[in-house]
Amino acid sequence: MIVKSNSVMHASKMILTFAVLFMSISSNLLTAQNKIVSKNSFSRERISINNDWRFYKYEWMSKGDDLIYDVRPETRGSMDDKPADAKPTEAVKLKANKLILKPWILPSGNNFIKDLSKHYSRPDGNPGSDFTFVQKNFDDANWEKINLPHDWAIKGPFLKEWNNEVGGSMGRLPSPGVAWYRKKLDIPKSDIGKSIFLDVDGAMSYAMVWLNGKLVGGWPYGYSSWQLDLTPYVIPGKENILAIRLDNPPSSMRWYPGGGIYRNVWLTKTNSVHVTHWGTYITTPEVSEKSASIKLEITIDNESKKDVEVKAITQIFEINQAGIKIGNAVASIESGDIFIQSGKCSKISGMTVLKNPKLWGPIPTQVPNRYVAVTKVLQGNIPVDVYETRFGIRSLKFDPNAGIIINDELVKIKGVNQHHDLGALGTAFNIRAAERQLEILREMGCNAIRTSHNPPAPELLELTDKMGFLVIDESFDMWERKKNPLDFHLIFPEWHEQDLRAMVRRDRNCPSVIIWSCGNEVGEQYTDKEGAAIAKRLHDIIKEEDQTRPTTSAMNWAKSDMPFPASLDIISLNYQGEGIRQDPMFEGTNRIRSAPQYDNFHKKFPDKIILSSETANTFSSRGIYLFPVTEKNSDIIRDGRGGNSKIRHVSSYELNAEDYGSAPDKVFGSIESHPFVAGEFVWTGWDYIGEPAPYYESRSSYSGIIDLAGFKKDRFFLYQAHWRPEFPMVHILPHWNWPDRTGQITPVHVFTSGDEAELFLNNKSLGIKKLGQYEYRLRWDEVKYEPGELKVVSYKNGKKWAEEIVRTTGEPFKIEAEVDCNLINADGKDLAFITVRVVDKNGLTVPTASNQIKFEIEGKGEIVATDNGDPTDFVTFPSHDRNAFNGLALAIVKSKAGAAGSIIIMAKSSGLKETQVNIQSKK
Repeated sequence: MIVKSNSVMHASKMILTFAVLFMSISSNLLTAQNKIVSKNSFSRERISINNDWRFYKYEWMSKGDDLIYDVRPETRGSMDDKPADAKPTEAVKLKANKLILKPWILPSGNNFIKDLSKHYSRPDGNPGSDFTFVQKNFDDANWEKINLPHDWAIKGPFLKEWNNEVGGSMGRLPSPGVAWYRKKLDIPKSDIGKSIFLDVDGAMSYAMVWLNGKLVGGWPYGYSSWQLDLTPYVIPGKENILAIRLDNPPSSMRWYPGGGIYRNVWLTKTNSVHVTHWGTYITTPEVSEKSASIKLEITIDNESKKDVEVKAITQIFEINQAGIKIGNAVASIESGDIFIQSGKCSKISGMTVLKNPKLWGPIPTQVPNRYVAVTKVLQGNIPVDVYETRFGIRSLKFDPNAGIIINDELVKIKGVNQHHDLGALGTAFNIRAAERQLEILREMGCNAIRTSHNPPAPELLELTDKMGFLVIDESFDMWERKKNPLDFHLIFPEWHEQDLRAMVRRDRNCPSVIIWSCGNEVGEQYTDKEGAAIAKRLHDIIKEEDQTRPTTSAMNWAKSDMPFPASLDIISLNYQGEGIRQDPMFEGTNRIRSAPQYDNFHKKFPDKIILSSETANTFSSRGIYLFPVTEKNSDIIRDGRGGNSKIRHVSSYELNAEDYGSAPDKVFGSIESHPFVAGEFVWTGWDYIGEPAPYYESRSSYSGIIDLAGFKKDRFFLYQAHWRPEFPMVHILPHWNWPDRTGQITPVHVFTSGDEAELFLNNKSLGIKKLGQYEYRLRWDEVKYEPGELKVVSYKNGKKWAEEIVRTTGEPFKIEAEVDCNLINADGKDLAFITVRVVDKNGLTVPTASNQIKFEIEGKGEIVATDNGDPTDFVTFPSHDRNAFNGLALAIVKSKAGAAGSIIIMAKSSGLKETQVNIQSKK
């Protein structure tokens, strides 16, 4: 069976249907979707309120105040370094014995609960009104002045000791705790009669909001985007004080969660009759190169005190890469009048056909063309709202015997998993930092992202839309059974519907999103029909919001004969395709062990597509090579087997993986020998803060293809060789600086997109080797080290394809630096990434250099972070001093808002010739 789904994407509060055309208004298109900003009096305003906040965090691990969302279990004795695939356990049942604010917060999610009888009623009273921090007359002048997005923990310090409140799993940074944010809001008298909303793209976590001393509401899940109606609490023409309390628990994540209001925050102003929050939904039921049918559903709220009649006119425009409209409208739809009662919402739907559409498709073989639908709502002949929805037109089919077909082209998934932190910048979202991550992944040949294991920032999907990546949009890492004592399982029973609907409504107009994932390695895999019933419930919720994409939940334990996989549309396997813990040393243990499972699942579910949602989990430390080198194409990590626990590093021969994982070579062969598998998502694209297996005394992971600073590990070139077969490339490892190994066997491995290669050592041929079936590297395992020059020449179909030379270097002599962009925007957000290399007299990077680099800056910018990609480095990220790690270091420079001009960054090191980089910031 081939499942077909033709879609286009965006978001809504309930849904109203109606096909779209845009009317020409002066508007400022924002990076996230569904953004409407217009100077016209009838239109909505969406105003960034990121700047000029005051911030206060209670002392480390203090209980803070008594304004708690709910009681929590004790966390004594929780293990930081338990295996990532440890079996989740049953929740601890508690009973509140003190005042909790949950009853006042739960109604904030009512718009995302389908069954009206299950809506929460707000109790009487105003908890917290007498608390100092929420009161208008409180003097917060001594609080820290900050701008959003903000991660309160990223500046450190790191907590190095083993028995700490925050261990390696959560990044050894002080993310837990209770903190407050306060801001003065400008609500002029002219806003009387308008509806005013607070939009929060993400706050970690258990957010509760007061305005002018009144408890408005909140949202506990730190990864959700949400909106609160401020209208009943604002005082137009007077000072309004917004206070937000966050409470980030310890033992709540398996990776670094960050802490704070770490995504963008907006104030949205509309007329009382307006398109609801995420109130549009666009689909394309029929798509071809000649025409596309476009269906638009719209939900319109009437928050006025009288019944109204409205109609909607929509125009559709092409947009460019920057999201700016091109030319005149290419299609339009006009609805008839509809009647909306006071205090209610109504739906409008319509459809149009677009001739010769420009299709959205993934890189590199297709083009990610996009459109914007501009919907004008009229009451009588008076326009009362204008709402923009960006989308793409594409066909999407799922063939269980081939994979994913987009616009009639089979597209094999060459994907990676990505956690939400941005390395040294922490979790505070920055669009340039996220774009840089995607650019480097694209260079490798990556075409897909899995947002492990939570909804991403909306701007990330704006990037994947415009850059042509495919996305699995994932909601939860756990359901009712816990992985950590204070994780999401505490709120899942009361919030899963709201969080899941919020994700789908927000993201369903994004053409890059092709699959919804409602879980990852959840404990309900183990609970037979009970767990399958929860999976089916989540599947049904998603389908009520969007029927154009399939559902899935990643499985590391459930097998084909269990009820769990039958509940969802797609089979997503974590590591099971290659087999888990097949090494004989795991026989007789209580750990997950399984033989390769692709064939079993394909036989049991012949009508379902199968993909590997997590593969590999190979570990390495960039530039570190340990001996001996395994003869296998995949091995585990132990001391003497690719690892060294004394220095806490893993070898970059890229052959050693987590106990339950496999090296890339084994994964490639497994997938290629099962052509029905749709592709893979590697764990992980980039290193991330936290979860530093196998050495939990460290700060960050070893699993990335790219290190935390953005420097390519050798594995990058192995994937590039496999994923970009038409790109001429060849790569040698290891480096060739081994003064203590003269005469000793030092294996040389080569990655190439060619089919054979010849290796030379000091101009002497060491022979030609050819890649065989299911082989992905060329190995010269008997090379005896002698200083000098390694040269490899690769061939394809008998013709020279690519060449690379690696030389033994001299001692460190000077510093060289290069910047990714010499011209940045003077908006206080744009970034420049400066790579520093320690080189010898001949300009060759010294691959073992660890010189301390001192960064200095002059002009219209600031150094916000430095890094080197070393997971064992505990120098705080904001430090301007950073040791090179195997020859490389990074400085991240941010512009100053409104300050155009020159920025000069100097890099100095004792005994080395210094260097500088010049950047210009522009308004």
